Formats: sequence, structure tokens, C-alpha cells
Amino acid sequence: MYNSFRMQSVQSPIIPVVGELIRANPGTISLGQGVAYYGPPPEAADAIRTFLANPENHKYKLVQGIPELLDAIEKKLKRENGISVRDAGRIVVTAGANMGFVNAILAITDPGDEIILNLPYYFNHEMAVAIADCKAVCVPTDEDYQLQPDAIARAITDRTRAVVTISPNNPTGAVYRESDLCQVNEICRRNGIYHISDEAYEYFTYDGATHFSPGSIEGSCEHTISLFSLSKAYGFASWRIGWMVIPEHLFMPIRKIQDTILICPPVISQFAAVGAMRAGADYCRQKLRMTAEVRRIVLNELKTIPDIVTVPRADGAFYFLLRVHKDIDSMELVRRLIEEHKIAVIPGETFGMKDKCYLRVAYGPLQKTTAAEGIARLVHGLKEILSR
Repeated sequence: MYNSFRMQSVQSPIIPVVGELIRANPGTISLGQGVAYYGPPPEAADAIRTFLANPENHKYKLVQGIPELLDAIEKKLKRENGISVRDAGRIVVTAGANMGFVNAILAITDPGDEIILNLPYYFNHEMAVAIADCKAVCVPTDEDYQLQPDAIARAITDRTRAVVTISPNNPTGAVYRESDLCQVNEICRRNGIYHISDEAYEYFTYDGATHFSPGSIEGSCEHTISLFSLSKAYGFASWRIGWMVIPEHLFMPIRKIQDTILICPPVISQFAAVGAMRAGADYCRQKLRMTAEVRRIVLNELKTIPDIVTVPRADGAFYFLLRVHKDIDSMELVRRLIEEHKIAVIPGETFGMKDKCYLRVAYGPLQKTTAAEGIARLVHGLKEILSR
């Protein structure tokens, strides 16, 4: 039977591949998947009782989200991000930020159009561009994985429809400079294209770094698409709730897409999200203290092997993207680390980094004791494998 040629060109999701290797090697500690170590606040569970009390909640709701959640998001955006949705914008609740990205790509492109991704890219973004039968145009970042706005500007053609930025960044942990994000946003405005800003890790910043939302720039609402998620900050990964802030003129096409794929975001999850947001950012910041301690443990240990790996500056999210100083296939190195040393990381090639060997280390899921053991295994494994 015929299989779509388009889908054959889409890379396979790496997390299940590494997951199979982990399951085949019991006792492996995972520094692979990017999730938080904690779950939602108690207020999320409390809100589910409100959901269950009304039989009408078991029916379909508005495509764009329930009013209670839309109101909570609008207030949050104004208070924390400086984004005023009433300035010709619209909120659409999605099944996570990934769905928001797919919605955006389908709404603004035709087959053959181009989307600029900064290298290293988030693999699901590149996959979504390919699924839409569009072309990902990859622009390198600098040695610290920071944006290069001039290079982005040079990559724009008459088929370019958007530039994508992720800050704080997955997979690098870089926090982009406000000045660079403003420059990219202006480049997009000047060229009549969209700036898609993925801000799923907005609360995860360290050592004085600050998060900036391009959607807060005066006059940006007509060409900026902002993506947010509860998955990381509120320990909400499996509940699948995020949202997008879009120009009003994109609401109808995005509503068509979401109604076709999802009808509406899971209503029980939306009620839980309302409860979680009542707990507010303070809940996330309290949990962040542990993540910051784990980050320090991991970073200090990695700094003991400067002859083996370089650790570029990473002031956000919960990732380090290591540059390995040996010419070895990154997936082969990942396999050997799992099979020989019971430690799992993600190969850099899945993020578009194919010129040399890179490894993504995710420390978000770890407690301090697990972090110490896990990073010790990684350092020992890298020494053993790469010193031969």
C-alpha cells in the first residue's frame, strides 16, 4: 500500500527511540526527556471537582477555550508578559504549545513556503514544517547559541512566511537577548512575515537572566504569534494545555484547523488549568529552587571535563547542549552511554546539529540525589568512551 512520501521525509520522534533503549537497559537514569520533576498544584485537582459538578461540562465547549481559562490567561499575559490581548489580538487555548505551533504553520503557509528555524532547532518544530509540506530554512546561532539577526535577515526570501524563536531555548538553555528579539521582530514586521515566539520555558531562568516576550513590543500584535504552555512550569505535561496569542486576522483559519483536529481542548484539563493558574507563578518559582540546585550540580560536574566537552552558556530552560570534542556519531554515542553506562541523553543530530557531535542533557526531571548519580555516570561514560 502507498505511504505518503511527505511523511517519509519527516524525522522519527527521538524520545520514543531513546525510550526503547532505556527500557531494554533497566536501571538507566534518563537525562533525556524534558519534563519537570513535580506535578500540578493542589488547586488543579480542586478545580476538577467543579468540572464534575456540572453534567454540561461533559459536552463540547468553545474551540478557542472556556471563558474562565481565557480570562485567567488574559490577566496573566498582561501582568507577567506585558502583552495586552485587546490590542487586536486573540487567545486560543491549545493541546500544548506543540499544537499551537502546528496551528500556526498550517494557518500561515502553503506547500513550498519557507519557515526560518534557528539552529539548533526544536525537533517537533522542524517536523511540523515538513508535515505541512514546507521547507525549514536553518540559520546558525553563535558560539553561545545566541541569535544572529543579520543572518536571519539574509535568509529571508519571497517564500518566507515566519521566523521562529524559542526563548528560553530548547535544546540549548540559551536565553535570547531582548535586543536581538526586538531586532528579529522588526525584521519580520519590515518583511511582512510572522514572528513565532515559543515561550514554554518562560519561568525557567537563572543567574539573573530575564525572559522577554516579543508580543509586548508596541505595534507587534499584527505579525507576532506567541506560544505558551503549562506543561513545564506547572508540571502539567500529560494534561496537554497551552495557548497561542495570535493576530485577530488569524483567528478564523486557526479555528478551522483546531475544530478539525481537536474540536476543543480537553475540558477537564482546562478546568484543572484554571485551578493551577490560581496558584500562580509563585508555585512554579518555589519548585524552581530545586531545579536551580540540580542545574548547579550538573554544571559543576560537566566543568570537570573541559577536554572532552564544551558547555556553552545556558541561563534558561533545563537543558545543556554539549559540544563533544571527538568526531563520533551522536546517536552511536547515546546508544553506548545507555548500554554501557546506564545513562541516557539525546543526540544533537535530532536538533539539526549534524556537522559535529552534540548531546542534549535534560536536568528538569531530576531530584538532587538522582542528579548527582546521573551526571556522575555521564561524566564517567564520556571519559571511558571518548578517551579510548
